[in-house]
Amino acid sequence: MAEHNDFGKLGEQYAVEFLQKNGYDISYRNYRYLKAEVDIIAQKENVLAIIEVKARSTNFIDNVADLIPQKKIKLLVAAADHYVTSNNLDVEIRFDVILVYKKNNNFKVEHIEDAFYHF
Repeated sequence: MAEHNDFGKLGEQYAVEFLQKNGYDISYRNYRYLKAEVDIIAQKENVLAIIEVKARSTNFIDNVADLIPQKKIKLLVAAADHYVTSNNLDVEIRFDVILVYKKNNNFKVEHIEDAFYHF
Protein backbone atom coordinates (compact mmCIF):
# COMPACT_ATOMS: atom_id res chain seq x y z
CA MET A 1 0.00 0.00 0.00
CA ALA A 2 1.25 3.46 -0.85
CA GLU A 3 2.61 5.63 1.94
CA HIS A 4 -0.13 8.26 1.48
CA ASN A 5 -2.79 5.54 1.90
CA ASP A 6 -1.16 4.43 5.15
CA PHE A 7 -1.12 8.04 6.33
CA GLY A 8 -4.81 8.40 5.45
CA LYS A 9 -5.73 5.25 7.41
CA LEU A 10 -3.70 6.49 10.38
CA GLY A 11 -5.54 9.81 10.17
CA GLU A 12 -8.88 7.99 10.23
CA GLN A 13 -7.79 6.05 13.32
CA TYR A 14 -6.85 9.28 15.12
CA ALA A 15 -10.24 10.71 14.12
CA VAL A 16 -12.08 7.67 15.53
CA GLU A 17 -10.18 7.88 18.81
CA PHE A 18 -10.90 11.62 19.02
CA LEU A 19 -14.62 11.05 18.45
CA GLN A 20 -14.82 8.27 21.03
CA LYS A 21 -13.08 10.45 23.63
CA ASN A 22 -15.69 13.13 22.91
CA GLY A 23 -18.71 10.91 23.48
CA TYR A 24 -19.47 9.66 19.98
CA ASP A 25 -20.41 6.09 19.18
CA ILE A 26 -18.83 4.90 15.96
CA SER A 27 -21.58 3.35 13.85
CA TYR A 28 -19.57 2.57 10.72
CA ARG A 29 -16.18 3.09 9.12
CA ASN A 30 -15.68 3.30 5.36
CA TYR A 31 -19.39 2.95 4.57
CA ARG A 32 -19.88 2.40 0.85
CA TYR A 33 -22.95 3.13 -1.25
CA LEU A 34 -22.72 3.15 -5.04
CA LYS A 35 -19.68 5.37 -5.79
CA ALA A 36 -19.65 7.01 -2.37
CA GLU A 37 -17.53 6.20 0.63
CA VAL A 38 -18.15 7.82 4.01
CA ASP A 39 -15.02 7.71 6.17
CA ILE A 40 -16.87 7.62 9.50
CA ILE A 41 -20.49 7.53 10.56
CA ALA A 42 -20.79 8.41 14.24
CA GLN A 43 -23.65 9.20 16.57
CA LYS A 44 -23.88 11.37 19.65
CA GLU A 45 -27.30 11.58 21.22
CA ASN A 46 -29.79 12.22 18.40
CA VAL A 47 -27.22 13.53 15.89
CA LEU A 48 -25.75 11.31 13.20
CA ALA A 49 -22.47 12.77 11.98
CA ILE A 50 -21.34 11.92 8.46
CA ILE A 51 -17.63 12.57 8.65
CA GLU A 52 -15.00 13.10 6.00
CA VAL A 53 -11.44 12.78 7.31
CA LYS A 54 -8.59 14.73 5.74
CA ALA A 55 -5.06 13.93 6.86
CA ARG A 56 -2.39 16.51 6.08
CA SER A 57 1.29 16.89 6.80
CA THR A 58 0.81 20.64 7.22
CA ASN A 59 -1.73 22.68 9.13
CA PHE A 60 -2.16 25.17 6.30
CA ILE A 61 -5.63 24.93 4.81
CA ASP A 62 -6.57 27.90 2.64
CA ASN A 63 -10.29 27.19 2.58
CA VAL A 64 -12.06 24.23 4.21
CA ALA A 65 -14.80 24.45 1.57
CA ASP A 66 -12.21 23.57 -1.08
CA LEU A 67 -11.37 20.27 0.62
CA ILE A 68 -14.57 18.57 -0.48
CA PRO A 69 -15.76 19.14 -4.04
CA GLN A 70 -19.46 19.51 -4.82
CA LYS A 71 -19.52 16.11 -6.54
CA LYS A 72 -18.19 14.42 -3.38
CA ILE A 73 -20.79 16.25 -1.28
CA LYS A 74 -23.58 14.86 -3.50
CA LEU A 75 -22.18 11.35 -3.08
CA LEU A 76 -21.93 11.76 0.71
CA VAL A 77 -25.52 12.99 0.88
CA ALA A 78 -26.74 9.99 -1.14
CA ALA A 79 -24.79 7.59 1.08
CA ALA A 80 -26.10 9.25 4.25
CA ASP A 81 -29.67 9.03 2.96
CA HIS A 82 -29.21 5.36 2.12
CA TYR A 83 -27.69 4.60 5.53
CA VAL A 84 -30.47 6.36 7.45
CA THR A 85 -33.23 4.80 5.34
CA SER A 86 -31.72 1.30 5.43
CA ASN A 87 -31.40 1.43 9.21
CA ASN A 88 -34.77 3.12 9.74
CA LEU A 89 -33.18 5.88 11.84
CA ASP A 90 -34.90 8.99 13.13
CA VAL A 91 -31.95 11.31 13.68
CA GLU A 92 -30.66 14.72 12.77
CA ILE A 93 -27.90 14.46 10.16
CA ARG A 94 -24.82 16.64 10.22
CA PHE A 95 -21.90 16.69 7.79
CA ASP A 96 -18.53 17.20 9.48
CA VAL A 97 -14.88 17.28 8.50
CA ILE A 98 -12.08 16.11 10.74
CA LEU A 99 -8.64 17.43 9.89
CA VAL A 100 -5.67 15.46 11.15
CA TYR A 101 -2.36 17.29 10.96
CA LYS A 102 1.01 15.64 11.34
CA LYS A 103 4.10 17.59 12.26
CA ASN A 104 7.18 15.51 12.98
CA ASN A 105 5.70 12.67 15.05
CA ASN A 106 2.90 14.71 16.64
CA PHE A 107 -0.72 14.68 15.52
CA LYS A 108 -3.35 17.36 15.98
CA VAL A 109 -7.06 16.71 15.38
CA GLU A 110 -9.52 19.45 14.47
CA HIS A 111 -13.25 18.67 14.28
CA ILE A 112 -15.33 21.00 12.12
CA GLU A 113 -19.02 20.42 12.76
CA ASP A 114 -21.49 21.38 10.02
CA ALA A 115 -18.56 21.82 7.63
CA PHE A 116 -20.91 21.83 4.67
CA TYR A 117 -24.60 21.71 3.96
CA HIS A 118 -26.37 19.29 1.66
CA PHE A 119 -28.38 21.79 -0.36
